[in-house]
Amino acid sequence: MKIVMAIIKPFKLEEVRDALTAIGVHGLTVTEVKGYGRQKGHTEIYRGAEYAVSFLPKIKIEVAVNAEHVDKTIDAITSAAKTGQIGDGKIFVMNLDHAVRIRTGEADAAAL
Repeated sequence: MKIVMAIIKPFKLEEVRDALTAIGVHGLTVTEVKGYGRQKGHTEIYRGAEYAVSFLPKIKIEVAVNAEHVDKTIDAITSAAKTGQIGDGKIFVMNLDHAVRIRTGEADAAAL
């Protein structure tokens, strides 16, 4: 089992969710986060004053999947979240040792 974590642009959330649902991934965690990478923020003008925005709003999506579905999950997220512009985001894959569904007590793959 693996956890696929993706950092994407906020306006791409619905497209990514739809792409994941289409491949059979049902269940994800979404968190509003801020950060920067190579784009290092930008400047904005507010009430006539210019100021730097160092941390840009992003969305973090976490999905637990069986190991054999990782590549399909990555492809779905990549195709749905890609704009071709800087700041499209990143995808990280981590091992998941154990999972338990609280309601039923199902464990590991059955809990996903």
